[in-house]
Amino acid sequence: MAVSLDELTLIEEPGGAAPANDGRPLPYVPPPTPLAMPVQSLKRFGPREAAFPPAPRPWRLLAARLIVFGGALALTAYGAFEMYRVVSISGTTFLQYVLLALFVINFSWIALAATSSVLGFGWLLAHRFARRPPPPGKLCTKTAVVMPVYNERTDRCFAAMQAIYESVAATGEIAHFDFFVLSDTTNPDIWIAEEIAFFALRERLGPAARIFYRHRAQNTGRKAGNIADFVTRWGAAYEHMIVLDADSLMTGDCVLGLTRAMEADPRAGIIQSLPLILNRNTLFARLQQFAARFYGPIVAAGLAAWSGRDGNYWGHNAIIRMRAFAGHAGLPTLPGKPPFGGHILSHDFVEAALIRRGGWSVYMLPDLQGSYEEGPPSLIDLAVRDRRWCQGNLQHARVILTRGLKWSSRQHFATGIAAYVASPLWLMQLVVGLLLVLQTRFVRPEYFTREFSLYPAWPRFDAERALSLFILTMVVLLVPKLLGWLLALTEGQVRRGAGGAIRLTVSALLEVIASALLAPVLMLIQSGSVFQILFGRDTGWNPQRRDDGSIPLRDTIRRHLWHTVFGVLAGATAYGLSPYLFAWMSPTIVGLVLAIPLSAASGLLSLGLALKRVGLLRTPEERQAPPIVARANALTQELSKLGIDETEGLGVVYGDVTVRQRHIQLLPEAPRRMRGHVDPHRAVAEAKLIDAETMEEAASWLQGRERNIVLGDRALIILLAALPSEKGATAAQPQAAAQGPAQAATQATPQAQATPQAQATAQSPTAQSPLQGAVQAAAGS
Repeated sequence: MAVSLDELTLIEEPGGAAPANDGRPLPYVPPPTPLAMPVQSLKRFGPREAAFPPAPRPWRLLAARLIVFGGALALTAYGAFEMYRVVSISGTTFLQYVLLALFVINFSWIALAATSSVLGFGWLLAHRFARRPPPPGKLCTKTAVVMPVYNERTDRCFAAMQAIYESVAATGEIAHFDFFVLSDTTNPDIWIAEEIAFFALRERLGPAARIFYRHRAQNTGRKAGNIADFVTRWGAAYEHMIVLDADSLMTGDCVLGLTRAMEADPRAGIIQSLPLILNRNTLFARLQQFAARFYGPIVAAGLAAWSGRDGNYWGHNAIIRMRAFAGHAGLPTLPGKPPFGGHILSHDFVEAALIRRGGWSVYMLPDLQGSYEEGPPSLIDLAVRDRRWCQGNLQHARVILTRGLKWSSRQHFATGIAAYVASPLWLMQLVVGLLLVLQTRFVRPEYFTREFSLYPAWPRFDAERALSLFILTMVVLLVPKLLGWLLALTEGQVRRGAGGAIRLTVSALLEVIASALLAPVLMLIQSGSVFQILFGRDTGWNPQRRDDGSIPLRDTIRRHLWHTVFGVLAGATAYGLSPYLFAWMSPTIVGLVLAIPLSAASGLLSLGLALKRVGLLRTPEERQAPPIVARANALTQELSKLGIDETEGLGVVYGDVTVRQRHIQLLPEAPRRMRGHVDPHRAVAEAKLIDAETMEEAASWLQGRERNIVLGDRALIILLAALPSEKGATAAQPQAAAQGPAQAATQATPQAQATPQAQATAQSPTAQSPLQGAVQAAAGS
């Protein structure tokens, strides 16, 4: 599909233009300002290596930790005592002790979440009427806003970047910020689409817009390596960097709020904002958005209150002091093979822990407004992302004993590990419960034991205490949701934004029911992920699907068939043993039996929109979209209509002189090849270009990796440009067409070594893509 950069220049925002300069365009990347980023040791660290000496703990922080951890310990002790009384009514068997241990572990997890939510509820109430200090004066530092991307849709990413740029420009402080798109993209079509979108963005915002683009040929270290590459190349030019995700949005006020907070606190290493989930419309996405909007702030406020300056980092929507990051966050490669060895997958937790170890503070501002992100559109999309997160968190078992870490950092690691280990533990608890019932039903009691007893030693339960304990467990589990609902009811603007008290209450009930039905499915999904990782299966790193849209029913059935079978077998077993047991397990059984229709419904856009029309699962940001969200959505729609993401990279670089010139200018200098060292993939790509008689034939021969090699090599691009097209021999190359492609390529290669950019232009075919006129028009406008 044709892309007109003239059309792209029409998408303007009043007040969003860059400050005027001498009219000369900025380079595509700034001059190098390298900053050393040494790899940190996990085994050695001394107090002298810290940037600051330890600060005394304020009494409020100690009180917050006492409330959270002391309260969780007390709740767990009470729950353990009650569970013991349930199973020990007539002696305790080995299986009952196993059940007791599993219950205590699982109950402690939800008890900690409950007490942290209580603390967060109190914190938010206390700060609701607190007066904010007046904002300080002008900024005095330079900050880089970086967006790492990996095979993402370019329309959404560059629309978000433009919306953020315009919002910051509207504050009058744009001179203190540079913006970077840091591409690790491996898909050649998306790579070229990113470059087209980047140049179009530069054209729209004017020659003074400090927006830059860098593409890495090898995505070593994945996202952590992407950020580290930026720091080591340009880090010395900036005091801070704000790290975004591909689906992030941040208002100018939020960007300034983070930067001012960093300037005001010289010991701050990382300051994390709380991103709200929005902008999606499937049923599953809207359930997540509702939960994140009403329950997320309570959980985050509690976490921020007890963590204090020993907080965590979520990998995006945060500001980082460049000196702290470079000095302490160089990640080592773990010994061994993935999933537990190799590059650290969930790098953000580790970076925060190492920076905190280095004496810098890491904390969250849970009440800072204007930070947003998007969520996965379906249960299966969540499972795909969760698989990677599961591996990354379990990998932290290799890092949790790192020398010199604060105990709070170890707690963050333990919490992340427990979040995934809890699923197989819950599954084991269910299985042990079934085994106990089977033992009661089919194992003959031993009447004549060695110890004198009037009754046989068989498993018995106190049904009344069991019911009371079940109610207690449900209350503890639902505390964060109950407190979030209460807080929303007491805040008029939020209550009205959710559609009023009645719709808010119905939405909360709907979210609880949906979560209860999906929980056993997620239990099996996460249990499967844990077992796969324990048996050595690596997850890799695939881009997330961020669009609304359902997953084909065949894929849904294939993914959830074994969940359904497990639910049917568990239900039949429970009913065969006891109708009361079946009733007790019915929430778990129903969720598993309905796994396929529930998962299919989770990705339905029509169902999510139907609930939206009747005002259910509505958030205040949905009722009245923040200006930056509306702006980004409008830009995304405009860019999507222009078809940038439908670009065929190899064909555009071949057929469009301007795109080819700019692409070559963006390529880094090729490393000097050692004599005798031949890259076999490059050699194959070059041979195919030499053998091909037309560009179309070469394109049909070149595979994905070979296309990347061609697009990343100036000499090979010239070989490509020398080929005629089946649509007509090139007028600029009549001699080459007569001699044959091999001879023409032989003549082109030495020229490329002398002046590659000029020769790439000279070897241009006359059969041009529809992009050429648009790009040239935009370049001349």
